[in-house]
Amino acid sequence: MELLKVHGSMNTFFLYEGNDREDFPQLTKQLAALDEQIDGLLTVSPSTHADAKMRVFNTDGSEASMCGNGLRCVARFVCEREGVDQAVIETMKADLAVQKEPEIDAGVNMYGVEISPVSFQLADLPMTLEEHTEWRQQALPFMDVDIPFTAVAVPNPHLIGIVSKELQKDPSHQEKWAAYFNGDNPYFSDGVNLSYVTPLKEGIFVRTYERGVGFTDACGTAMTASALVSCLAGLVPFGDVSVFNPGGMVNCSVKSEDGHYQLKLSGNATYVAVYRFQAGDSLADGALELVKQSDEQPAYEKFIEKISSATAELR
Repeated sequence: MELLKVHGSMNTFFLYEGNDREDFPQLTKQLAALDEQIDGLLTVSPSTHADAKMRVFNTDGSEASMCGNGLRCVARFVCEREGVDQAVIETMKADLAVQKEPEIDAGVNMYGVEISPVSFQLADLPMTLEEHTEWRQQALPFMDVDIPFTAVAVPNPHLIGIVSKELQKDPSHQEKWAAYFNGDNPYFSDGVNLSYVTPLKEGIFVRTYERGVGFTDACGTAMTASALVSCLAGLVPFGDVSVFNPGGMVNCSVKSEDGHYQLKLSGNATYVAVYRFQAGDSLADGALELVKQSDEQPAYEKFIEKISSATAELR
């Protein structure tokens, strides 16, 4: 199999183009064992009604309904393959519009992707809290620290807390509760992505513990959901929100009309390298061979250096 290594905000994947296969979960586990940098596998296959279909597999083999950072990389792949600047990508729960955007910095390819649908209904995560159908900007009564949390599906399930800079600097609290919510617990039967958000002078900072992955440099749907929650909480105005993360920065557009929200995630779609992968019978048997290194990563790293001052207060 030929694989393209890609990343959006350092949320790193292998991308495979081909027909659907039943062994994608096992292949993803093998790839994760061979390359600890990756957060999963993106697959691009034919769609009956859109320009392509995307599937997303986490490193533990589970399948996610969507991935905003991964969708940007798929958007670039499909648009360049078709020679177009706009396309529609089929995902598990929605067909999403994607488009090429101007470079954010020299040599940094940018794509914007629609994030949809949006639901605050706990049943859509799912999340179970007795006598509640939604949970917005309230501390969880069983938690050891007073953090206003909001539960939202976009469509991936997210629990988003607004925290102080001190709590943001120490991820051990977040890790403790993320491990609990993604293990045997009475609240999230399928687990949840847990994000801690802190306001900055130039936007917000988001750190995410991703379901099926763990702490990640960035999670696209988490950053977009965090931007929405931050707008609703009054941390930032509706419109364009700069969202910083351990892997870089993206722009999230948040629009509200009659209680309906339109969300768009814009950020880099960087090609790292091309690999040849030979699957094995077990996790230890696979083989991964570098075919060609891309020259795009240095440009992205220069961009990261330019924006690093915005998050200096959190280091």
